[in-house]
Amino acid sequence: MRSTSSDVRTRLCGIYFAVLFFTILCPSGKLAFAESTSIFDSASHNSDAIVDVFYLVLAITGLIFVAVFGAIIGFVWRFRKRKDQNDAEPPQIYGSWPIEIAWTITPVLIIFVLFLLVIRSVDEQRPSRAPRDALRVRVVGHQWWWSFEYPALEIVTANELHVPIGEVDHPRSVFLDLESADVVHSFWVPRLGGKTDLVPNRINTMWFNPRQTGVFYGQCAEYCGTQHAKMLLRVIVESPEDFEAWAENERKPAVNDPAVADGRRLLLKLACANCHTIRGTDARGTAGPDLTHLMSRQTIAAGSAPNDHEHLTRWIQDPRMIKTGCYMPDMKLSSAQITLIVSYLETLR
Repeated sequence: MRSTSSDVRTRLCGIYFAVLFFTILCPSGKLAFAESTSIFDSASHNSDAIVDVFYLVLAITGLIFVAVFGAIIGFVWRFRKRKDQNDAEPPQIYGSWPIEIAWTITPVLIIFVLFLLVIRSVDEQRPSRAPRDALRVRVVGHQWWWSFEYPALEIVTANELHVPIGEVDHPRSVFLDLESADVVHSFWVPRLGGKTDLVPNRINTMWFNPRQTGVFYGQCAEYCGTQHAKMLLRVIVESPEDFEAWAENERKPAVNDPAVADGRRLLLKLACANCHTIRGTDARGTAGPDLTHLMSRQTIAAGSAPNDHEHLTRWIQDPRMIKTGCYMPDMKLSSAQITLIVSYLETLR
C-alpha cells in the first residue's frame, strides 16, 4: 500500500520535531559517537551571537505558535456542535477593521525587529578590516583538503589550523582570508562561528576570537564533489606559549635523517615531489598538502583517518582505500618501497 502525501508529511514533521527536540535538549552536541559540533556549545563571541539570534527567533515563533494553536483549540471547543443544537447556520462575521489592522501591523513589526537584529549580527560577523593584533591566515580550499598559510609567520600547513587564545579581558582575534583553488567550498567550524563560502577568483573574509583552548571540529559546508563529506578540518586553540612552540617548529625545514635516506631519495624520485612541498628538499609541488611537518598533525587525508603508521601505510599503498575518488594516484609501489617512504615520512615532525 502506498503512503498518502498526508502520511509522508506527518512522518517528515515527526522527524523534524524529533531532531529539534534533541538539538535543544542536548545543546552540547556530545553524542557517544561524535565530538561536539553543535552551535549551542559555543566557544567564541561569534558563535554566541548566532546562538542569541536563534533563541530569540525561537522564542518569538514559539509564542506565535502557542497563541495561534491555543486560539484554534479554544475556537474549536467554544464553537463545537452540541447535541441540542439545530443545523441552522450560526451568525457570520464579514470583517473587522481592528482585527485586520492588528494582524497586519504585528507581523510587520516582528519582521522589522528581526531584520534589524540579523543585520547587526551579520555586520559583526563580517568586519571590513582585521584588528591590529589579529592573527591573519590565508585559507585556500581544494578538492578535498584545506591549505592554511600564515604570511606573517612564514608558515604553510594543511587541514589543521593552529591559533592562540587571547586573555580574558583582551581576546585574540583570528582573521581569515578565504579563497578557493577550484570550486565553491564553505568554511564552517560550528562552535566558533558561522559558515563562509570560498568562491573562485574572490577573497571572502571571516573572523573569530576563541575563548577556550581545545580542538574544534568543522568541515566544508558546500557540496564540492565526490569527497565533499571527507573535506574535514580542525581548529586547534592553544595557549600563547604552546602556539609559539608550534610555530617555531613549523618554520624549521624538514629533518634530514640519514637513517631514512633511501626513503627520502625514493620519494623525491617519484611524482610525489611534483605535488607536495617538503622544505629543505627539492620537493616543491603545490597541488597537494605541504608535508614538511606531516607527523605533527593528528590526521591525514583532511581528517579522513588518524595519522598513525597503519593508516599512513594504507594511504601510500592506495589512497582510494581511505578516500574514494581523491586525486592522489595509486603509485603501484612494492611493499619494500612503501616501507621506505613511510619510514621517511614518519621523521617529518
